[in-house]
Amino acid sequence: MKKVLFSISLVLAFLLVGCQSSNGAQAQQESQTSDSGTTTTTTNKTKSTEHSEPALKKSATPTLFIHGYQGTTNSFKSMINHMEQENVAQREMVVTVHPDGSLDTQGELSDEKTNPIIQVIFEDNVSDEWNQTEWIKNTLSFLKDTYQIDKVNLVGHSMGGVSSYRYMGNYSQEDTLPKIENFVALGAPFNDFINTSDHQSLEDLLTDGPDSVGERYQDFEALTPQISKDTPILLIAGQLNKTEYTDGTVPLSSALSIYPLLKANGFDVDYSVAHGQNARHSMLHENGQINQQIAQFLWE
Repeated sequence: MKKVLFSISLVLAFLLVGCQSSNGAQAQQESQTSDSGTTTTTTNKTKSTEHSEPALKKSATPTLFIHGYQGTTNSFKSMINHMEQENVAQREMVVTVHPDGSLDTQGELSDEKTNPIIQVIFEDNVSDEWNQTEWIKNTLSFLKDTYQIDKVNLVGHSMGGVSSYRYMGNYSQEDTLPKIENFVALGAPFNDFINTSDHQSLEDLLTDGPDSVGERYQDFEALTPQISKDTPILLIAGQLNKTEYTDGTVPLSSALSIYPLLKANGFDVDYSVAHGQNARHSMLHENGQINQQIAQFLWE
């Protein structure tokens, strides 16, 4: 495991279908908060960083930030701005992908050790995950051909996390494309919007996987063995309160559904759950604690 993961406050932005969860056995979280509060409890703890902030490494490896359904340039704006202000990373490029797969770019990669950020924007921001998968491939192929980039990190919010995972299952073994060095998914509905929390505990979910699966999860069962096991993965999910096992859009059981699948296939995977009203879906990329957590995961 790479590092400690603190539960943090997250919030809504997938804008498809909100899934309400019910009072399930899943109440066995390590700690809870008031309905309006926030907390930083630890799940799947590996080591404590509560009282110390380790120095972050700098490299020239780009990190691609991929928005969710109906996302825009504002989707990761707060997180990227915060990372720049803290001198953690530097936005160097924005890539806009058109519906035909062609690209427009703003900025240039400097090849300096700035932890460069590339923000990927889909012009058709309501397209499906299969199109987005191909657009991610086009972006990475461009980086390889133009800048000879051999490895990247991927950070995907919501559907951006789903499309990134599908990309890794389809293409991460191809030598002509950059290797995925690390992957972070924030509130990604890997098992569609199926909520199993009314009859399945979090412990059972993380051990056995979801007891009800959708077509997307079934796809990922087949695709996961094709992903490079050298890619560490961090899953972040949100829980609004003691009776709602959801971030307001994506059920907790869906965002964490692939955890046991990854473990069974030998991956280095961690997860984190945020609690409270600040754990809503659209704020997954708006919270300073999440920024710190992702920075530690990618660059510690």
